Amino acid sequence: MPIRVPDNLPALEVLHAESVDIIPQQQAVSQDIRPLRLLLLNLMPKKRDTEIQFARLFGNSPLQVEMILMTTASYTPRNTEPGYLRRFYRQLDDVRDDYFDALIVTGAPVETLPFEDVTYWSELTEIMEWSRTHCFRRLGICWGAQALLWHFHQVPKYEIGAKLFGIFEHGLSDVSGRLMNGFTDRFPMPASRYTMNRSEDLAAAGLDVLAEGGSCGAGMVRDSVTGDLFVFNHLEYDATTLGDEYQRDVAAGLKTALPENYYPNDDPTLPPINNWRPFAFLLMANWINDLYQATPFDLTSLGKT
Repeated sequence: MPIRVPDNLPALEVLHAESVDIIPQQQAVSQDIRPLRLLLLNLMPKKRDTEIQFARLFGNSPLQVEMILMTTASYTPRNTEPGYLRRFYRQLDDVRDDYFDALIVTGAPVETLPFEDVTYWSELTEIMEWSRTHCFRRLGICWGAQALLWHFHQVPKYEIGAKLFGIFEHGLSDVSGRLMNGFTDRFPMPASRYTMNRSEDLAAAGLDVLAEGGSCGAGMVRDSVTGDLFVFNHLEYDATTLGDEYQRDVAAGLKTALPENYYPNDDPTLPPINNWRPFAFLLMANWINDLYQATPFDLTSLGKT
């Protein structure tokens, strides 16, 4: 089943080229079904890349999915022109009276800051609180996962010194439920972060660790009560994303090491191999299926519980 995205979104050209199944807005509203409504709070600097990465995964589902793009009102990104945001993105005031199957909070390049020092933290707190009664579930990625964990479960993050940067093998810790169906015992995940969450804090909060890496800690965590999912790494990344980040850091004069297990033979002149994408598609398909099985048909009932 195709994914529904805003008409004329520039990402459409790339998605069509990849044969991602897209449905026009007019055709979508004429179908007698309710699509899953996913509100993507995109906090990443390269918003168009992130749109493509998530739309690609959503479009692989057999269900009709509507992706609604969201940004902050209290902070204007430097890397995206305001006109683009006004045309394709919504803010909290635009959706305050609406309901969604899930809120997805992406990563953001602010993880070394205390949460309260992030420019838009007050607004993000309001969005997370609003989601209690207007979004059935939440999915957090990297810093977005840490922000959700801190707000809802008071799970702190810790700086780890050198940047955790590369492709890291993870092992399954919990195979109950649908989310890890089809995963191999060990699988790769891209990581790019300076902080981590400790297993003892996650356990104390009553959270289930689904996957863990020996050198990078928990990779995926779930709240079994709400169904919220927290993914500390970036299965959605393109093959070139870590390489682009490495080249950017080098150009900026930062002492960033080569991403681990990324370039063949650690040779940055060789193209990296995207061996994590099958697991990205698998996780998102499992997550959407699990969401579909549990979410109410009438989303307005969320505000009545």
